[in-house]
Amino acid sequence: MKKRVISAIFIVLIFVPILLLGGVTFAIFMTALSLLGLYEFIHIREKKKEFPLIVKLFAYILVLAFSFMNYNQNVFSYTIDYHTIAFMLFAFLLPLLLFNQKKDVYDINDALYLIGAVLFMELAFSLMILIRNYDLNYLIYLLLITVFSDTFAYLTGRYIGKTPFAPTISPKKTVEGFVGGILMGTFVGTVFYFEVINPSISLVLLIFVTLFLAIVGQLGDLVFSSVKRTFQVKDYSELIPGHGGILDRLDSLVFVVLAFILVLGIL
Repeated sequence: MKKRVISAIFIVLIFVPILLLGGVTFAIFMTALSLLGLYEFIHIREKKKEFPLIVKLFAYILVLAFSFMNYNQNVFSYTIDYHTIAFMLFAFLLPLLLFNQKKDVYDINDALYLIGAVLFMELAFSLMILIRNYDLNYLIYLLLITVFSDTFAYLTGRYIGKTPFAPTISPKKTVEGFVGGILMGTFVGTVFYFEVINPSISLVLLIFVTLFLAIVGQLGDLVFSSVKRTFQVKDYSELIPGHGGILDRLDSLVFVVLAFILVLGIL
């Protein structure tokens, strides 16, 4: 517990100044996180089978390429260049002809896994950059939902949690923790949005949207836990003492950001 708290303080001291600074600094930082997230996705898969070096290099290059497409935009418009998509498909599918001659070296499941990992990481982290460029308060809103949902899900589950929520995926998750996290994330996020971003918005609509985002964040955490369960690992990496890896820490936020894009038009 002590190690977890110290790491959390250290994360805040690094992240908050970069968040407030924004611009290229924030874009570079988030790109670095997306590369680390991709590394963790590759790393857990390689617990069972190692990827060829060339396809791993293609994956990292593509994440960088996607990052620089939208890093300096300040309007809410995300674009993906078709040339990059075509290159990605060639980069991961054509090596099948080279490596599939050798048994269990590189197959279609590996190719699709890498395509999904690259798109998932880059879309999520690029959207965080885009949201920060567009309006800092929107990103703070999403961070508050995520942080308070995760924190109070942990605390509620730790002290009063008794009913397992998804025991086959995450044995420590409880219904009490799930509900406690969602309620606190919804409350804090709603208050911030109403007081700072738009005090004229329908409060009922805002509560339902924020509740939706909080629920998606908690479910996103379970999705990432399911992936870990598939590959039989406890954490994605040991980068952050007491927390695991980048994906262990940002799993909920990734899904909250993706869900926010779906509801942005009604806020």
